[in-house]
Amino acid sequence: MINQWVQQLINQAFAAHLIEQEDVIYARNQVLSLLRLAEFIDENEDRGNDDNIPDLLEKIVDYACAHRIIEDVFDEKEIFSSKLMNVLIARPSVLNQIFYDKYQQSPMSATEYFYELSKNSQYIQMKRISQNIEYKVDTEYGELDITINLSKPEKDPKSIELEQMARKMDYPKCLLCIENEGYAGRIGHPARSNHRMIRLNLLGDSWYLQFSPYVYYQEHCIVLSEKHTDMVISAETFLRLLTFVKKFPHYFLGSNAELPIVGGSILSHEHYQGGHYEFAMAKADSEWTFELARFPDVECSIVKWPMSVIRLRSKQIQSLVEAGEHYLEKWRNYSDEALEIIARTDEIPHNTITPIARKKGSFFELDVVLRNNRTNEGHPLGIFHPHEDVHHIKKENIGLIEVMGLAVLPARLKEELEEVKKYILGEVHMVAGYHIAWAEELKGCYQSIASEADIDSFVNKEVGKKFLKALENAAVFKRDKEGREGFRRFISACQSDRA
Repeated sequence: MINQWVQQLINQAFAAHLIEQEDVIYARNQVLSLLRLAEFIDENEDRGNDDNIPDLLEKIVDYACAHRIIEDVFDEKEIFSSKLMNVLIARPSVLNQIFYDKYQQSPMSATEYFYELSKNSQYIQMKRISQNIEYKVDTEYGELDITINLSKPEKDPKSIELEQMARKMDYPKCLLCIENEGYAGRIGHPARSNHRMIRLNLLGDSWYLQFSPYVYYQEHCIVLSEKHTDMVISAETFLRLLTFVKKFPHYFLGSNAELPIVGGSILSHEHYQGGHYEFAMAKADSEWTFELARFPDVECSIVKWPMSVIRLRSKQIQSLVEAGEHYLEKWRNYSDEALEIIARTDEIPHNTITPIARKKGSFFELDVVLRNNRTNEGHPLGIFHPHEDVHHIKKENIGLIEVMGLAVLPARLKEELEEVKKYILGEVHMVAGYHIAWAEELKGCYQSIASEADIDSFVNKEVGKKFLKALENAAVFKRDKEGREGFRRFISACQSDRA
């Protein structure tokens, strides 16, 4: 069957526009070489032609394991699969030429082309991602997105052992670096033979556009610097974000904060995240508006959102950049000890922001989300971080994606929540200890509405409430009387006039 699987893979690649008719024989021979096959036997039989690329790759990789071409361990199978797909996609120079040819038609046409290629090439593995549990929860702030991430496969014990034994290397320096493009991978470093990036010029510097291999939302992209340098939040950051959304007005682009706890998982490489998706925060209404006398062409408002968000709107990018810088600098030095907001301890800064840029009609928007990463004895993971009572659901940092209203929750919850449902229904269960108090609370609530709600919807909604509480924990100005007054004090400290 190997000859048939190879030919089907070539056929599917052609159908997906990864290769042209002129490439068919060349591509097939390259695949045969990887499989150490010296000849191709055309069986001319129509068996299993409905297999898609992911299924065919699995079959071919299994063949490679069975014939000892590779070892039957996770990393080696990923590397081999990536090499197979690399045969079937264009080199970066060709791909970039096609991208920019399509960009002349429209920016959306260009990104749609690259997104489809990234999926068809299996850099984005949609078959795995389809395993994720995704749903929305309605709240007073709009619909929050909930994702239980099941797309990252668990490594087998042999892979883990090999990774522990492998020699540590510093190439590529991190998972974002440009050197990942086309990199075969190794034990402990993901396969990237089929990885491609689009070259961007942002403010005269070389940056790159790629899609996240985990795509938590539509066209989830990463924009990264050519230089392996630490994350920075500055006026230049705002200008770069807004310049990007001017080039790609159907995308938003935002940056994680640059400080631990309130920042993202990779602070050692400057990068942003964006995509073709409108989060609940982007749709949220203004709670109150004010004016900034220095920038009369900038509309300013506080967003009705569980976290502390200042929204700036203008038709002029430079005005937004300067207004954003004004609030950044004010916030970096601002303290309100009554609300536990302290700007720095000795020389260690605590205040920063998470900025998000988008274009709506003729207006550009810059959301300035105020952050503080201070800890204390009561909250050793962060005062403005998910508190202990939500850790059983969400313990990780509230980064850019969460800030906007999408919870990325751990895979363990798939099984754990099923046990919680059994507990609520009075069935035999194995509820994890850290869920017991919550499960008992939910049981009492559910009994009063059992005739009106099914258990799945009920628990889904309660998980959404926990995520909402995590966002409220991360707010520097809470949405109570003291917090609202504190937010107004900060705005007053930033300007003399307010509408």
